Parts: sequence; C-alpha cells; structure tokens
Amino acid sequence: MKSILRPALVLFALLTVLTGFIYPLAVTGVAQVAFPQQAHGSLVMRDGKAVGSELIGQAFSDPKYFWGRPSATGPMPNNGAASGGSNQAPSNPALIAAVKDRVEALRAADPGNTAVVPQELVTTSASGLDPEISPAAARYQASRIARVRGVSEAEVGVLVERNTQGRTLGFIGEPRVNVLALNMALDGMVK
Repeated sequence: MKSILRPALVLFALLTVLTGFIYPLAVTGVAQVAFPQQAHGSLVMRDGKAVGSELIGQAFSDPKYFWGRPSATGPMPNNGAASGGSNQAPSNPALIAAVKDRVEALRAADPGNTAVVPQELVTTSASGLDPEISPAAARYQASRIARVRGVSEAEVGVLVERNTQGRTLGFIGEPRVNVLALNMALDGMVK
C-alpha cells in the first residue's frame, strides 16, 4: 500500500506546486511585462485616477453624454462580477416591456429625433458589459448631445468619427465606438 500511496502523494504535491503556483506566477509575470495595460484591467485614467475600463461598459444616464448598451447584470448595471444576459426570449412580455420603456426614454430625451432607434440601444447583450456601440448608435444620439451641450451636431459627429474603431485586422467584427472614450472626448471639447 505504501508503494502506491507515496508516489501518488508526491505527484499530487508536485503538480499542486507546478500548476497552482509556478505556472500562474509565470503567466502573470509574462503578462505584466508583455501586456501591462491589459494585465491591469485596461484601466482608463484621468488626472491620475481610474475612471473606468476599456473593457467594461458604464451606465451613463445624463443627457449630455452618449449612452451605451443597456446592461442586464445585477444588482447594478455593468457589474463585472455578475456578467450575463437576461436570457429572455423575444416573445417574453417582460423583454417587450423593457424594450418599449427604453425606446420611450430615448424618445423623451430627444423628442425631435424621428430616426429609427438602433436595436443595441434598447436590448442587452449576452455579457451585459459591452463598452462599445456602433457608429450608427452614436450618431443617433448626436442631436441630443449637441442640443444639451450647446454645440453643433457636426462637431459631435466629428468626435464620433474620430473615436470610431474599424474592424479588427480589417475584416473581423464591425466598426465600433468606445462609449467611455467618446464621453471623455466630449468633456475635452472646447466650445
């Protein structure tokens, strides 16, 4: 029995040290050296303080800012510890009511805007943490932001274009705009 148990315990201890300590420390070290920004959460800094992350959306509700995609995380929006969608079917009355309420809120914030509301501004994603919206969703909000901030819609449109990221490697995904970066650019706008 001793001849079987001893090698098993030695192997268990060796693999515990190797996979539980050495490997994670090595991967963390490589990440810190090769990708320091990403290893620290892709934090966005302003005046030496973290104001958010490039990877996790924020719940902007002030009309002078661009609004991101709604979040289904709880107990608060964009909760990274509770990533996940609502898992409601398109026929679910609760989802239909939530989308209707979101459309009404967008229309109330910008009554003169008669354009079709982009779907991503009224539906949640699978993760509930999207930091980006499409350029069309950003342009939809440009008139409200221009009116509230007292600037031209063309100026807001230029900011949207400057902050639009193309497809990754030119063919993966869709063009997108990081809402936090766009709102920071708005705050930096000179009238």
